[in-house]
Amino acid sequence: MTAVSENIPVVDLKSINDTHREAINSAIQRVIDSGWFILGKEVTRFEENFARFSGNQYCSSVANGTDALEIALRALDIKPGDEVLSVSHTAVATISAIERVGAIPVFVDIEPKTRGMDPVKLEKSISSKTKCIIPVHIYGQPCEIEEICNIAKKHGIPVIEDCAQSHGAMFKDKIVGTFGEIAAYSFYPTKNLGALGDGGAITTNSKELFDKASLLKQYGWRERYISEIVGLNTRLDEIQAAILSEKLPFLKEENSTRLKIAQKFINSIKSDKIKTPYLFKDRTHVMHLFVVEAEDREDFRSYMHSKGVQTALHYPAPVHTQPAYLNRIKAPQGMQETEKLYKHLVSLPMFPTLTSDQIEKVSNVLKGYN
Repeated sequence: MTAVSENIPVVDLKSINDTHREAINSAIQRVIDSGWFILGKEVTRFEENFARFSGNQYCSSVANGTDALEIALRALDIKPGDEVLSVSHTAVATISAIERVGAIPVFVDIEPKTRGMDPVKLEKSISSKTKCIIPVHIYGQPCEIEEICNIAKKHGIPVIEDCAQSHGAMFKDKIVGTFGEIAAYSFYPTKNLGALGDGGAITTNSKELFDKASLLKQYGWRERYISEIVGLNTRLDEIQAAILSEKLPFLKEENSTRLKIAQKFINSIKSDKIKTPYLFKDRTHVMHLFVVEAEDREDFRSYMHSKGVQTALHYPAPVHTQPAYLNRIKAPQGMQETEKLYKHLVSLPMFPTLTSDQIEKVSNVLKGYN
């Protein structure tokens, strides 16, 4: 059995990657032996594989998830001064990407069950300046993406799905990332599909948007050294692409393992002071993070830590209260639900290589909290 003194981490990247160690080492050696390190066969292979996995026709890989959002915005011709509706309950990268293209972020509050964009408040927040909507599938939970896209379509506004935390999540019978015009993904090492460094991608069913994104990510080149449009330098390198291709075939199974672990943890929580993630019958949560809401967060965290179970905050503060953004981004319908959530959220251990002993220990610790 697991020793009582063991600290169980929120995520263990070493154990995750040890599972794929032989394939990863082989992939790295394959790239070294090829002598080709930027935009070669490995990138092409991964883009084709991930397009199929994502349910889209096209995938264009980039250097990281923030760049994926920026490229998506630029592909949609979002310009300085345009307003982009998104949420404050997200990694700051979502808002950073909006401001990097010179656009103006506008916050829409969340609804409690998905912890994602509230469609009712979304529609009330749309103005003549709104040129794009970026909903976030936070923690691996699909937001109300169908309703959001219906509202967007009614107003003629494109949607970029932020899928950085939701690789493989399903809404009804469709994979998230196939509802909007473009989806943006991150392959940061902690993601469900994680590289051994940074990485990202956009996926789409639009050949026009794919072609433009592919130009934008490398100086606007179609012909080498000839820039057709003003572009960036944001490329997934061959080594990371090779590693991701080796890990991708296991993603569906690992997502399923995450959900099974989460269900065991949910069943172990007996206290009415802890609110667990909501599991919908019509969608699949891929549990990038297992986040509960504790009535007394500090008491709960202190208890878990005393029992050798680590916790984290995702995130310590919503974007609109952070120093860089405080009092300068409007939220027409207020931020009541977002601010309420941030008083209570706590992330618990969640990764597919949690051992049976570790799962049992976390479950027993959760059962003991009253």
